[in-house]
Amino acid sequence: MNTAGHSEATARRGLELTPFRGLRYDPDRVGSLAAVTSPPYDVVVRPDGLHHLQDADPHNIVRLILPQATTPAERNEQAARTLRRWLSEGVLAADAEPGLYVYEQRDGDGLLQRGIIGTLRLSDPAEGVVLPHEDVMPHVVADRAALMRATSANLEPLLLTYRGNGSAAAASQAVERAAEQPPLLSTTTEDGFSHRLWSITDAADVARVQSDLAQHQALIADGHHRWATYRRLRAEHASPSPWDYGLVLLVDTARYPLRVRAIHRLLHGLPVAQALAPLDGLFRIQHLDVPLPEALESLADAACAGNAFLLAGDGTFHLVDRPDQDLLSRTIPTDRPAAWRTLDATVLHSTLLDQVWHIPEDDPARIAYIHDTAATVRKAELDGGTAVLLHPVREEVVRDLARQGVRMPRKSTSFGPKPASGLVLRALDL
Repeated sequence: MNTAGHSEATARRGLELTPFRGLRYDPDRVGSLAAVTSPPYDVVVRPDGLHHLQDADPHNIVRLILPQATTPAERNEQAARTLRRWLSEGVLAADAEPGLYVYEQRDGDGLLQRGIIGTLRLSDPAEGVVLPHEDVMPHVVADRAALMRATSANLEPLLLTYRGNGSAAAASQAVERAAEQPPLLSTTTEDGFSHRLWSITDAADVARVQSDLAQHQALIADGHHRWATYRRLRAEHASPSPWDYGLVLLVDTARYPLRVRAIHRLLHGLPVAQALAPLDGLFRIQHLDVPLPEALESLADAACAGNAFLLAGDGTFHLVDRPDQDLLSRTIPTDRPAAWRTLDATVLHSTLLDQVWHIPEDDPARIAYIHDTAATVRKAELDGGTAVLLHPVREEVVRDLARQGVRMPRKSTSFGPKPASGLVLRALDL
């Protein structure tokens, strides 16, 4: 069984992972490997986090994945110039031979995650090989596509999960054997995670991994916009070409289960009092004068019984739950499974954003999507807006909906830990 519960016998072909010559930082040319890494582009909290990363090292990867200039065209050209300069100066260099890369993450709480980085053949949705579970925002796909065109590079891997066949599987054995060897790199980032990277270059080992993965399908855990970008760029180039493949990290969740967290919303220009006013009589509203951890516990308890949200931004917290059922009947589409209709993200987008607050979900001037809970609250308090905090969706709900081909509202889940950006890149012209 695959991650999303599909019968793998229904697929015409499975995962096709190929080796590539990774671009990696030369440790002698940068302050430290930790100082040049970054969270994925959509996790960086801007502008605070962006400036912090830029100041960490003049060669931080954020200068490629989130270049700063006046116009989008100038930003992308700046990233392309920066990449070319770093290559010519030897700051980034390609490994001598193609390989698959084993990537390990550990934190101080005992979490261990290992997976395989390679270039994956881009499949069509009808093939059912790579299963998305969230909708995407067209302007984000267009932005990422323009950056990839300009740099001719996959600057950071997206995260895919699959369900392997236990420790006897060839891919698992290759991962564990590699992890017994001295790593290509080892570093600890400021979030407390340690990162190690190895390469698998032996042709027989690569073939065994490929044969194993060819039996499986994968769920997109993180990187829906980049996957959509890969597919758009593939359609723009005659096949065969390097654009037929995209950079991914594949994690076997039978061995290394991922964490599932929520992605929160920051509503610009909507003070908390104005957000709460139209909810009176439509939801139960409880004011919580408690610290953030206790407020999140109250949210978790309420989410067990039904839809619940935590609003913040005025120095306190407001638990919003028990929505009026007539309101939901009028605002939630009925052409989807019950599991989709009852998602907190569905109620947030279809009912609150669309019908109550009238905020377009794809307007960056009105709404931001932030992974870090405390940062969402802090920015709402600083900006005078409203933070809408959500409780995480259970992973089995995500898998079940993906199996049915049903997309969740955009930015519904945050699987992790996510791969650090900057440890290995892919240049398409190598």
